[in-house]
Amino acid sequence: MDDAPISPDQLSVSNDDLGPLHRRDAMRRLEAEHLDVLVIGGGVTGVGCALDAASRGLTVAVVEQRDLASGTSSRSSKLIHGGLRYLQRFEFGLVREALSERNLLITRIAPHLINRLDFLYPLRNLGERLYAGIGIALYDLMAVRGGNSLPRHRHLSRKQVQNKAPGLAHDAHKGAIVYSDAYVDDARYVISVARTAAQFGASILTSTKVTALISSEGRVCGALIKCLETGRELKVSCGTVVNATGVWSDDIENFVGQDSSRVRASKGIHLVIPRDRINLETGLILRTSESVLFVIPSGTHWIVGTTDTDWQLDRAHPAASKRDIDYLLATLNRVVENPITIQDVVGVYAGLRPLLKGDAAATSKLSREHVVTTSTAGLVSISGGKYTTYRVMALDTIDAVGSDQGRDLSSSQTAELPLIGAENYEQVHARAKEIALKSGVPVASVNHLISRHGDRINEVLDLIAADELLGGLIDPNLPYLRAEVIHAVRFEAALHLEDVLTRRTRLSVETWDRGTDSALEVAQLMARELGWDESQIDREVEHYVKRVESERSSNNQLDDEGADASRIAVGDVRESFA
Repeated sequence: MDDAPISPDQLSVSNDDLGPLHRRDAMRRLEAEHLDVLVIGGGVTGVGCALDAASRGLTVAVVEQRDLASGTSSRSSKLIHGGLRYLQRFEFGLVREALSERNLLITRIAPHLINRLDFLYPLRNLGERLYAGIGIALYDLMAVRGGNSLPRHRHLSRKQVQNKAPGLAHDAHKGAIVYSDAYVDDARYVISVARTAAQFGASILTSTKVTALISSEGRVCGALIKCLETGRELKVSCGTVVNATGVWSDDIENFVGQDSSRVRASKGIHLVIPRDRINLETGLILRTSESVLFVIPSGTHWIVGTTDTDWQLDRAHPAASKRDIDYLLATLNRVVENPITIQDVVGVYAGLRPLLKGDAAATSKLSREHVVTTSTAGLVSISGGKYTTYRVMALDTIDAVGSDQGRDLSSSQTAELPLIGAENYEQVHARAKEIALKSGVPVASVNHLISRHGDRINEVLDLIAADELLGGLIDPNLPYLRAEVIHAVRFEAALHLEDVLTRRTRLSVETWDRGTDSALEVAQLMARELGWDESQIDREVEHYVKRVESERSSNNQLDDEGADASRIAVGDVRESFA
């Protein structure tokens, strides 16, 4: 074979540091070297492609115009699942594949980041118990064939449901079925994949926008990119460009004259509500006329979603309107004992699904299958798909890169490759109390760090050992530590205040102030690492506060057009710094 896979044992641990030095070296590399693969897009699919390619021995870089996971990959329902509703559409292959991937992620690839999540499926009558029971039994059977590591479903009587879910209205069910799926902090997962790819030699560059593709003799052979931090422009040479830009996929195809209209954006919004507002022991799933409603436990909050509506406005910052929020609250209040109002909503976020276009009039009926295409030599595009199957999407994409280049690539290793933090997670988790005693960090904080960093917890603890003030909480009601801000810059490519408040932590949707009360402190911590002066600190804080104001304003608009106008008025922080 042309390319032998690389063993992580051959690489220095420091290679996975995505801090300012990595950025400087990556910029130099892009300017000076000919890459095998240039990946456009820093979501889960893009960094997944980088990891697959780099672990097969290819030279690869990722360029992302905003932040890692800044689009769809940080705005999902946070589920790792087979997609129970896809059984209704007879998409058995998709469900089987997703369940197999779910098991891989839980048991081997990222056990520190993926957690079992039980769902209660309320039943309205005997017929539904039979119908839903058959569907969930089939779901379990498919999972078993994929090496299932989660419990099988079980039926509950009406009285058992009342004991387990007293927050459900008494007239909302005639019993229920409990089944299991899994939960993930989606943005943190993307960062872990990116760092793992860097460990195998991949360059990861955020705030880097592709402005054109370069072609020679009928083949795409590179790209023009612009650093949005400095305004610097570079010409990048590569063997193949991988287009992993989700809802921007057609735009990249258009660079080379392809009149592509393969992807359609579907907006899904979510509400974040304090746990004490809904008295449930498990998650909740409800069928609706338009989509599925999930009530998902997430730390001290519930995530309630989602919608499924066509979106043709600004794709960088999709906005949730009052109509969206009212729909979710009305749907939820049909089944809960104590009504939830807008005053109970801490945060709101909206994301766009990149659905493959079809004849369906409604986005809820479009496929979550993925497709890999090479419409022009040297340009491989991955479209569609779902978060849970990102690894298979990446594998198929890099296989297509091999075909595009006429190379006999080694087989993908990623099914056997634990992400950074996973290797010794179980041992570290078992020693949480010992680590707390030795470090002087409270056990609750140690467990919080292990759940986010796995066996790399010492990267954060070492920061606290050097400055004990970094062991303090950013917000007294949430578990995020000041040290995690420093860590986000040194190890995780955070360049702006919103990167930390919205993706490295979730202060933007888990606090009533949406992170504005913490903004100055976090910006000052970042300034120590990034060399900001007072004026830049002020600019970062001012932009973030305006962003929150624009989001609140959009949530009060009656329709998508009004919500979009309110949200985009503040602009993008990276564009203002270019």
